[in-house]
Amino acid sequence: NYFRTLTRMADFLQTTGQRLVVFYFAIFFSTSLALGAQPLRAQTILPTTELSINQITVQTEIAATPASLQRGLMYRESLPANHGMLFVFNQPQLQCFWMKNTPLPLSIAFINQTGAIIHIADMQPLSEQTHCPPGEISYALEMEQGWFNRYGITTGAKVENLPAPN
Repeated sequence: NYFRTLTRMADFLQTTGQRLVVFYFAIFFSTSLALGAQPLRAQTILPTTELSINQITVQTEIAATPASLQRGLMYRESLPANHGMLFVFNQPQLQCFWMKNTPLPLSIAFINQTGAIIHIADMQPLSEQTHCPPGEISYALEMEQGWFNRYGITTGAKVENLPAPN
């Protein structure tokens, strides 16, 4: 009887222990999925500015650091109305863009050092096709695809309130 009782107790503890291990693993795994998947794609909070083009106000996030210039709008699923991203370069340069890891269809305006738009291009989501300006730029402004066309903004338009390059 004593041996049988010890065996039952050992079986109970083993089963209970296994249940606890499975329970704790399930909690750990689900927490890891909920918290761990997001940080890789979490967006850093960037400074913002308000621009004006042909008397139309635009709210933009400013990408001016190497990390923010490289990341741009990657992984973004949406943009609020009249919001975009302004890329600010330290000095005028030829700078091409692509849409790798960017699920949003965007339009880009290439802007020279005087604030004039020198080229506008539509970019397709997740594409590795490069879009290059016809000359050196100091800024690039990415907006929802078709935004520039919708507001009648074309090459030669002046962008006002641009921040100074670093």
